[in-house]
Amino acid sequence: IAGGSISGLFAGLLLHLNDWDVNIFERSDVELSGRGAGIITHPEIVAALARVGIEPRETLGVEMIWRRTFDVTGGIVGDFRCPQIATSWNRIFELLRAAFPVDRYHLRKELERVDEQSDKIVAHFSDGSAVGADILIGADGFRSTVRALTWAEAQPAYAGYIAWRGLVDERAFSEATHRELFEYFAFCLPPGEQMLGYPVAGPGNDLRPGRRCYNLVWYRPADEAAELPRLLTDSLGRVHHISIPPPLIRPEVVEEMRAHSTKVLSPQFREAVNKSDQPFLQPIYDLEVSAMAKRRIALIGDAAFVARPHVAAGVAKAFADGLALADSLTRADDAVAALQQFSAARCAPGRRIIARARDLGSYMKSSFDTDDERQNAMRFQTPQAVMAETAVLDFLKS
Repeated sequence: IAGGSISGLFAGLLLHLNDWDVNIFERSDVELSGRGAGIITHPEIVAALARVGIEPRETLGVEMIWRRTFDVTGGIVGDFRCPQIATSWNRIFELLRAAFPVDRYHLRKELERVDEQSDKIVAHFSDGSAVGADILIGADGFRSTVRALTWAEAQPAYAGYIAWRGLVDERAFSEATHRELFEYFAFCLPPGEQMLGYPVAGPGNDLRPGRRCYNLVWYRPADEAAELPRLLTDSLGRVHHISIPPPLIRPEVVEEMRAHSTKVLSPQFREAVNKSDQPFLQPIYDLEVSAMAKRRIALIGDAAFVARPHVAAGVAKAFADGLALADSLTRADDAVAALQQFSAARCAPGRRIIARARDLGSYMKSSFDTDDERQNAMRFQTPQAVMAETAVLDFLKS
């Protein structure tokens, strides 16, 4: 498996428990970290973790019962009951990392090329080493090397907007804002923009009241030709491709973002934005492949389909990919045939998630090709629709 993040770890652990000889190769030379990124859990995630013997119960994350939308004055324009648990990337990762055999997880292994032979596939790494196996699983995320080597035609498509993200220490909030905002999955809906936030564990997965954090995601339009390159330019004048590391974001860009918050966000969210120590920006992309397997190579998770975050399906999708892959390999006598069965089973759900995320993201669009597209977007611009349909997976069951 190329890629030692959540999707690679889950698939590797599941296959290991099914008696496959599995090794994970991660390009990073240090342990991975998601910078505290928040994850909305779904029943599918809890069930998948149970399949590999992980049942964290009350330590998974912060329970939320209600969703809430504020207007620009701070008034509440809607409440919606939607019980969920918010966890973090770090928490899911540490649970999987602790369960996977230490001697089969290899850091500092950057994949450079693959050599497919009649009876095996050989992965060649930048340190000069090579490993042969029956199959190669690309679980190396949005910037997948496996995809670049094998599915070169699959390129990310910019969605026309970015997300500013940040974390705020629970203790930093004023008493009034903490009461009105902190325990809620909350929204504010300026025209053409969308702010949301929800509580997550604090450092060290600390779930004690007063020690937690609030996770912020603010979607804002950014023109691809002019504005996006400016945002991705660091203080030395270098323009970064796809994304920019948080420490390299220019201070003036952060200050512009904070100043804009005073004009369009509710007082509760303005306070949260101003108290986020190191906000970072994430350009939003769509990415999909035509197939998830080619002979002895398969893609899973964000290596295959990257959906806009509005569905909050990334981890659930990655886990479902891993389950389908393990089931196909367990049932079939031939690994190549098994990968084709896996691809046939998982491409359609991936495309449905992409389409759903585009619908939810239509809130940020300003021009439309058809009246039907405009009407659909108008529905997703109401607090009721945003609260009821953001970060839920019921559409996959219909």
